[in-house]
Amino acid sequence: MMKNTKALPVLLSAVFAASLLLTLSVTAQTQLPIIHEERSVYRNIAVTEYDGRRCMLFNQNRGDKNQTCMDLRDPKKLVFHYTRMSLAGLLLNSEPKSVLVAGLGGGSIPMVMTELFPQAQIDVLEIDSAVVKVAKEFFNFKESDNLKVHVVDARVFIKRAGLLGKKYDFIMLDAFTGEYIPEHLLTQEFLEEVKQILSPEGVVVANTFSSSNLYDHESVTYQAVFGEFYNFKMPGSGNRVIIAQHDGVPERSTLRAPAQQLHPRLRAYDVTILEYPARLDTRPDWDTSRRVLTDQYSPGNLLN
Repeated sequence: MMKNTKALPVLLSAVFAASLLLTLSVTAQTQLPIIHEERSVYRNIAVTEYDGRRCMLFNQNRGDKNQTCMDLRDPKKLVFHYTRMSLAGLLLNSEPKSVLVAGLGGGSIPMVMTELFPQAQIDVLEIDSAVVKVAKEFFNFKESDNLKVHVVDARVFIKRAGLLGKKYDFIMLDAFTGEYIPEHLLTQEFLEEVKQILSPEGVVVANTFSSSNLYDHESVTYQAVFGEFYNFKMPGSGNRVIIAQHDGVPERSTLRAPAQQLHPRLRAYDVTILEYPARLDTRPDWDTSRRVLTDQYSPGNLLN
């Protein structure tokens, strides 16, 4: 007993030291050099820069993840899995003439789309004017005659667009803040409004979580509105991308030809489009008996 008692302080000391080392390591990773800070009515925004990579973070003191990152040595390269994955929507509509992007971040998706399709009309929806300011100042985002940012709640804009009869060939839903998707942008009613402004051959691409308590509810909600959709996941990504059209999606075998066509144009952005068709899946990996999210039942905040 005496021998064990004497060893206890040594053991505790070792555990404390290991715990302290882990804490210092995590702290070092989260406290990257900050080159800019911006405060808005919605959040605190920080821009970090380290080892050739510049990133935008929201609410850094709360430990939120990067919203967008840019490789300063290769600014065209899409750093995050989900930004590259979102371009899989082009397999279903490879020449969009009108694009809607909900959620700006650093602006990488709309900038890629305007480079690929310079004649397309691109509307970007961002509720926070401070995000727009930071994207322009630190992430090379630029508006043009064909690329416009609207500082507005995405649901408000989409509802009005539906009333005006507007249609879009490519709709990207990316109002995502690391661990949170606004609950009013998850409901059946909202997705019906999105569907209303989708052109007959248009495609909806939604960036969301690869796993969460919300996963089953979100999946049955998209299924209720769009029918069968592609569920797209990649190893190493904590995201999944939902790809949907008006009435289901085409056979996966039909996507190989557009992948070959798009491959040369997407290489500059590090998008491995040739491997995407094989990774698109329509088989439910969720509980299909779960309740659909509605404006009256939308516990998105709790489920996230």
